[in-house]
Amino acid sequence: MLDERKTAILRAVVQEYVATGQPVGSTHIATLPSVKVSSATVRNEMAMLEQEGYLAQPHTSAGRIPTDKGYRHFVDSISPEGNLAGEQLSQVGDFFQAAHGRLEDLLRHTTTLLANITKHTAVVVGPEVENTTVRAIHISRVTPRTATVVVVLSNHGVENETISVSDGVTDEHFALAVQHLSRMLTDRSLADVDTVPSTNDAHVDSVCFATINALSKHRKDKPVFVGGAASLANAFDAVDVVRDVLTTIEQQFVVVTLLQDLLDRGLSVSIGAEHGIEQLSACSVIVAPVIADGETIGSVGVLGPTRMNYPQALNTVEVVSSQLGRHIAEGAS
Repeated sequence: MLDERKTAILRAVVQEYVATGQPVGSTHIATLPSVKVSSATVRNEMAMLEQEGYLAQPHTSAGRIPTDKGYRHFVDSISPEGNLAGEQLSQVGDFFQAAHGRLEDLLRHTTTLLANITKHTAVVVGPEVENTTVRAIHISRVTPRTATVVVVLSNHGVENETISVSDGVTDEHFALAVQHLSRMLTDRSLADVDTVPSTNDAHVDSVCFATINALSKHRKDKPVFVGGAASLANAFDAVDVVRDVLTTIEQQFVVVTLLQDLLDRGLSVSIGAEHGIEQLSACSVIVAPVIADGETIGSVGVLGPTRMNYPQALNTVEVVSSQLGRHIAEGAS
């Protein structure tokens, strides 16, 4: 454990490096009100922090920068009761007050909100389809041999699929199929739907079977939205780092697994190599669960360089995830 003076100096180095992106010298740190010791003392303490792995010196004549270990100590020492700036808090409140419509649109726009406030890449993972119930079913003919199935879910999600039908299926058969499916599926989870009873009409049953089959592929779907990916290109000088990071976040399965793993481990912040994904070792990830009616239904996170404003990012993720969960719960009730 670091003593109070070393902690204050490390905190000052992290804050200055986050603000400027330049190695930090002892002379500047000694002038800060939060430190209040001589330049020589700061220089000695920074040398000790470097020996202990909290700081690094990129060049012999340069100042020092935080290591992942240094960032970790800084994050662990942050007061958990931080708040968003008034303007940003109003921005979040106004957004959710005005948010209406489909869940998919809400999640997409939430990533944009989060990315705009933090200036980092934002990720929002919504609830699995199987955890919601069916509110309504619609089937519309597209061509003589195809139709579109639209299912409205209790979480405001909308699933749609194209199904194939035989030549003999008429609009009346579609109407009867909708009636039958509505009776069988309304207020039931897609996870519970494997089949529906026969209607004793081959054409109606064929439409019902095609609908159930098409919807089954969505049972484990987790909607994933990523916003602000371009900000990562501005965060790193090395082209290969940018390429690796952007390629990795394009793989939605990797992103969902990463956020869920961090939540399962009880982490809200993962710094550098802590998350175990080599391609993202230059990044930190901040994540919070989305909770609606006491149940975790998704997650909200930001991904950016290890040189990020951790207090602001942590507070933003926490406020947005809380507001999103409350909004979804209210919309589903």
